[in-house]
Amino acid sequence: MNGPAVVVAIPFVAAVLLAFVPDWRLSRWLNLGASALVFVASLALFSAPLGPRGLLHLDGLNTIFVALTAFVATSTAWFSAGYIGVEVAHGRLDALRLRFYHAMYQGLLGAMVLALLADNLGLMWVAVELATITTVPMVGLYRTHASIEAAWKFFILCGVGIALALFGTIVLYLAATQVLGPGLAAMTWTSILPIAPRMNGALLNLAFVFLLVGYGTKAGLVPLHGWLPDAHAEGPTAISAVLSGLVLNVALSAVLRTRMLLAGNEDAIAPGPLMIGMGLASLALAAFSLWRRRDVKRLFGWSSIEHMGIATFAFGLGGPAANYAGLIHMVGHSLTKSAIFFAVGTASQAKGSQRIEDITGLSITHPALGWGLVLMVAAIVGLPPFMLFTSELLIAMETIARQPWLTVPLASGIIVALAALVTRMQGLCFGAATPDAHPAPRLAAVTALYAHMVLIVWLGLAPPDGFVAWFHAAAWLLG
Repeated sequence: MNGPAVVVAIPFVAAVLLAFVPDWRLSRWLNLGASALVFVASLALFSAPLGPRGLLHLDGLNTIFVALTAFVATSTAWFSAGYIGVEVAHGRLDALRLRFYHAMYQGLLGAMVLALLADNLGLMWVAVELATITTVPMVGLYRTHASIEAAWKFFILCGVGIALALFGTIVLYLAATQVLGPGLAAMTWTSILPIAPRMNGALLNLAFVFLLVGYGTKAGLVPLHGWLPDAHAEGPTAISAVLSGLVLNVALSAVLRTRMLLAGNEDAIAPGPLMIGMGLASLALAAFSLWRRRDVKRLFGWSSIEHMGIATFAFGLGGPAANYAGLIHMVGHSLTKSAIFFAVGTASQAKGSQRIEDITGLSITHPALGWGLVLMVAAIVGLPPFMLFTSELLIAMETIARQPWLTVPLASGIIVALAALVTRMQGLCFGAATPDAHPAPRLAAVTALYAHMVLIVWLGLAPPDGFVAWFHAAAWLLG
């Protein structure tokens, strides 16, 4: 049985079925069940043989991220089941919009796993475009002026980025046809990668620049990041968790595919300096911007830009150790940031506001939620024993060993961001307690948050041998 095809098919079939379920109480559990089914199917991919499967393929890189995507989508669907009940009770969402929301949620999940598993570069582009199309209406789900503006900004900026990525894909196809001839093989990843050393270096350079800018827009890299803070602030919190935890990874994975081609071609430019430059710019701008945020979801949206910058910097350094650290960083960020949005989304519902000054003293009013947020902020700033401490330590060690002069901007950005987030956390969790404006169910958020916490502590302190071996293989694959 074609395992990748099953993983892709489940969410798309679920999206069609959910579009016809009128009862939002039932559809939220169907959404959770479909996401969990995708996760179970994704785990089976680890025992499947690697290689092409028609228009799809399995390798050491995409298998990891498909499983991660399915897990975070499942925990977010569990959180969402409780979250949307409050939104309905407060009159912010109705049954019709929730039917649309659940169908689009599964459509987005299907688009993301398709983009990761696609062997055809054109199909990968279509999947990333589909992820954009399904995300836009969910960002504007509340139909307020601010949410519609955020949705349009997301659509326009990411639409321009995807158009640039399409041009880069066409140029890459032209470079492949010079070796393989015209036809489907010249668009197939598993056919192109072996002949990368024989491809035209100038065309590869042009393709990489357009693909880096195009997919980099979707990954939220500076200076292409303008849509991300608004989308996080105005969309439902579940979508903020998916955007930060998953969509950014999918876009960056597409960039890494092209980087692999350049690494194998002596006539192509070195992709490292471009990626290092964009990574450090993202880290620096985000680190200082964190100090000026007043909206809690916008604050952690900027934190996502910071961490995408760190991961991009690591991949720019290149080599097995830096690639391994970058992969660990992407996984750790996904698990941690989605958990943070579970906490702040529930707190925002309870306090009736997203303003940081209105959400204080969570450790007093909601102890499990407040202390969970304390630990997750410690995780996201890279403190031990969490995963991001491991990845940032490895990245710093590689930088000192290979590019010591880059250590100062890297360390400065990380320290500035750490100080900003810890300062904000003190007010959110330990300030004077503000009373709740609305009752908000916390069970789903707390269980999902602590499940993520257990994972990032486990993978940070004592990762299984199989986990480490798989990531080492993926790091070598990246070159």
